[in-house]
Amino acid sequence: MSTRQPIVFIVCLILFFCVLTSQAEQYPNRPIQLIVPNVPGSIMDITGRMFAEELGKILGTQVIVINKPGAAMIVGTEAVVRSKKDGYTLAYTGSSAIVYTRVTNPETVPFNPEKDLEPLGLHVLIPQAIAVQENSPWKTFNELVDYVKKNPGKVRVSTIGIGSTSHFNLEIIQSLTGTQFTHVPFKGGEAVITALLGGHVEASLDAPGKFIPHVRGGKLRMLLISKKMQDYPNVPTATELGYKQDMLTAWLAVFGPSGLSEEVKKVLVSAVEKAIKNQDIKAKIEKMEGYVVDYKSPEELRKLIKEEYERANEIAIKIGIKK
Repeated sequence: MSTRQPIVFIVCLILFFCVLTSQAEQYPNRPIQLIVPNVPGSIMDITGRMFAEELGKILGTQVIVINKPGAAMIVGTEAVVRSKKDGYTLAYTGSSAIVYTRVTNPETVPFNPEKDLEPLGLHVLIPQAIAVQENSPWKTFNELVDYVKKNPGKVRVSTIGIGSTSHFNLEIIQSLTGTQFTHVPFKGGEAVITALLGGHVEASLDAPGKFIPHVRGGKLRMLLISKKMQDYPNVPTATELGYKQDMLTAWLAVFGPSGLSEEVKKVLVSAVEKAIKNQDIKAKIEKMEGYVVDYKSPEELRKLIKEEYERANEIAIKIGIKK
């Protein structure tokens, strides 16, 4: 045997092990956990499971949904912040945890979403709408505004609570229109709608999914919406009516912990986009009514978070729920 043959053998052996190592490290090569910081059966859980199933097909591995509710979605979201930076633990969380809770109760949020989480793509938008009774004198939003300008404080508006997205939207509407409504906050649930149906308030600001059954039943009318919905093209947004900005829209998106490798991010960003843009999943979610599937890239999501936080922070200071 020539001296050259052992060298060739050693080189081949090194190359062989390099290939094996590369294959072993290829992402993903085991199941991925998708943390949903809400209870089973919630909209976040339902849409998250639809997304997880499609993402698993694209990545060629199982994506397991783990529910970790608590503290306005903070518990589950923080679990992902503290997880290994390997791409095997992801978050399917919402604007409440990422934006609004740290505005209204910053002491309960032990992380900075803009620094500690890696945006991977926005999935679902949950619009907000203003509704009145069908037999009310206001057929359009402009008619409602005209009345409130002449009768400040006489129109009561129910929301799901102080510091909620709907509360912020009420403040935005008052600022845009120069009006003064009377805010009637509840602690969430169906009380907001019950109050409107019972005539205890003149208007409500909430997710359109709560209003739609009563709109179809001829009891309620939606006057304004934060995001256009295909089935309700005649309900305008604020910018369509000539105002400088729209109401806020709640959302659900996918995040990983900050510090993911570029290789893992590249795989995940591409797969997340494909999963969100799946037309069958989009149709199923939007058929539930009140939800809009609208992919936004990591860069767009990062910009949205920054803008919404600054906007909500200004409002919180203005209305006195934050110094």
